Amino acid sequence: MEPKRSKITVRNVHRCFASPKGEPINALENINFEIEDAFSKEGRDIGEFRVLLGPSGCGKSTLLRLIAGLDRPDSGEILVNDQPVHGPGKDRGMVFQKYTSFPWLSVADNIGYGLKINGVSAQSRNDAVSQLLQAVGLAGFEHSYPDTLSGGMQQRVAIARTLALRPSVILMDEPFGALDAQTRGEMQQLLLRVWEETASTILFVTHDVEEAIFLADRIFIMSAHPGTIVEDLQVPFDRPRDLSLKQRNEFHELQNYVLGCLRRAPGNGQVRVSV
Repeated sequence: MEPKRSKITVRNVHRCFASPKGEPINALENINFEIEDAFSKEGRDIGEFRVLLGPSGCGKSTLLRLIAGLDRPDSGEILVNDQPVHGPGKDRGMVFQKYTSFPWLSVADNIGYGLKINGVSAQSRNDAVSQLLQAVGLAGFEHSYPDTLSGGMQQRVAIARTLALRPSVILMDEPFGALDAQTRGEMQQLLLRVWEETASTILFVTHDVEEAIFLADRIFIMSAHPGTIVEDLQVPFDRPRDLSLKQRNEFHELQNYVLGCLRRAPGNGQVRVSV
């Protein structure tokens, strides 16, 4: 087995913003964690699925943007694959809550866009797009345009476009937050299935307790105002997982424990218990 390598390292990160009146607002305070490569018992690199869980407004999205290189901390250090983050990079892919497809491009062209601008040949690009269309359940929609698709299908496009560049780290900012309950559950299962085939490390932001437990290997539980990590919780359920897990007593017991952690944490904000 290869020695574990750090995928994401966050050390003593602080981020402060100014209010409309010019008063300082501490969004993040003293954030520290490390995510390493994860391996199966057979020694296969399988990536890891971490979730940032906390009430709305606690700085989860701010932290994700810092790791993506879309913003910079006021102090502290962020490393991805042992390299300091100074801006966006091809080693990181990001999926937002708001659908971000180019409306003038077809589904296939949206998925292959990053490959095209990175000089990948047409044949290799077409092969990759075809595989991803199958993986995310969009085969047959390659010539459709985003405004003709449902919200869940548009997020499938966004996920496939991110996977096309094979980033080692995938950052997801509440990507299913705008979806209805049934579609949300379907997308959670889809994400787990595709992730298990990619060996990428995923850092996923949510304020939905049920979603966090269903998806994660470990959960970083955050407090609000300023955002701090109050607990690093291991999720004990084996993989692969299906939606029946959410009905088990052990799942509900862990859900109650996480809710207790959030209630005891300082600050105020909203969390969602279930979809």
